[in-house]
Amino acid sequence: MGGLDEKLFQAAAIDPETAGFNLQLRALLKSSPGGEAGPGGLPMPPEEPSERARTILITGQGGHELALRVIAPDRPEGVYLNFHGGGFVSGSATQSDQELERIARNTDFACIDVDYRLAPEHPYPAAWDDAEAAAMWLIENAQSEFGTDALAIGGVSAGATLAASVLVRLRERRGSTGFQAANLVFGNFDLSMTPSQTLLGADAVPVSLDAIRACTDAVAPETEKRQDPDLSPLYADLRDLPPALFTVGTLDPFLDDTLFMHARWIAAGNPAELAVYPGGGHVFTAFPISLANQANDRIEAFLRRIG
Repeated sequence: MGGLDEKLFQAAAIDPETAGFNLQLRALLKSSPGGEAGPGGLPMPPEEPSERARTILITGQGGHELALRVIAPDRPEGVYLNFHGGGFVSGSATQSDQELERIARNTDFACIDVDYRLAPEHPYPAAWDDAEAAAMWLIENAQSEFGTDALAIGGVSAGATLAASVLVRLRERRGSTGFQAANLVFGNFDLSMTPSQTLLGADAVPVSLDAIRACTDAVAPETEKRQDPDLSPLYADLRDLPPALFTVGTLDPFLDDTLFMHARWIAAGNPAELAVYPGGGHVFTAFPISLANQANDRIEAFLRRIG
């Protein structure tokens, strides 16, 4: 496991490129509030849909149609089920195309993203139910569709929350998760808010406290239920879950969510790795900076172990 190195959290650990990028991002947000915002109020690179992406339609819980966006090599060595970010209120599977193209290219995995239902039109548990339905479909159809049963699950931001909750649901309802690895990238594992969400303040990059509260109010309007273990997996029984890689930056308002969840994952007897990146803000892995390359390389190496 290894302990945390305090040097990771000191200003001197932030390399000049990352510091400069954070300054530019803060300036963009200040000069164009909302104007450049992407999913969850976050400024994001423009979407670049993949030409080889295809859609599989499945039946979700309650009988509604659920779209799975697939990017796959000819002979996959494994399958990675991903849930996109967007604060539970925005985004789509298409926004993950370039991320999944990179993973598919570097791991030879088939990659799937899920167009789960969004709040406030569809508050909790809609997205959680859709994520579970997608996971169940993959467990039942991976061999016939992709020729492999080496399965990984994960997501970014709200997507990491869904992935963690789905693993607990699968263990509870099936007796095992069906997945061999979990890639959990800056998840919001406690919707009742961890200290870093409120204390990082102006140092957080680039999601504001107001944006976090707005997203949480939309997806979980009943405040007294925000520590429900299904909604906030930090409070769940985490035993018998697969090896996980937790990724976060030191300037992410969800820093504590990852630190706490990593510790609880290990305390439940599961293998887990923690990757902390100095100066990384929320969703920094989506941007063309060296820090993102480091994090993405480690994620891909982690996934390749199960292929």
